[in-house]
Amino acid sequence: MSDDHDESTLGQIETEVALLMRFGEATRRATGTAEHRVLDRAAYVILRHLADAGPQNVSALAARLNLDGSTVTRQVSALQRDGLITRTPDPSDGRGTVISPTPAGLQRMAAVQAARTRLYGDMLADWSAEDRTTLAALLTRLNQALINRN
Repeated sequence: MSDDHDESTLGQIETEVALLMRFGEATRRATGTAEHRVLDRAAYVILRHLADAGPQNVSALAARLNLDGSTVTRQVSALQRDGLITRTPDPSDGRGTVISPTPAGLQRMAAVQAARTRLYGDMLADWSAEDRTTLAALLTRLNQALINRN
């Protein structure tokens, strides 16, 4: 019985995570404010990581985001073309470059972050502070488990 219950629970988790990703993206697209759309999802994730972790080379960025280096290189090129990141010589390897967010990149990232924070604040307004804290902790644990798995 325990294995059946665990399998059922894991199936529910799988479904809820799939729905979370789908509804999260749909909510972002459907939200009326332009702040949500000043960056695409990939650009937002890259800029958030750079803002939190500091300048990185493409390899470190790709490893942290669990993406192929060529994918990150394309995304970084688009960010550079838009003036949202800069590349400087890598001090530890003169052949490579280090990517840093520009003030404009940080400003756009902060606008999206603030808009998303307001959105989740509105959606979770009737949740207790304890429930919001628990959700944050569990999502952090889930993301860490996903990072550790890759």
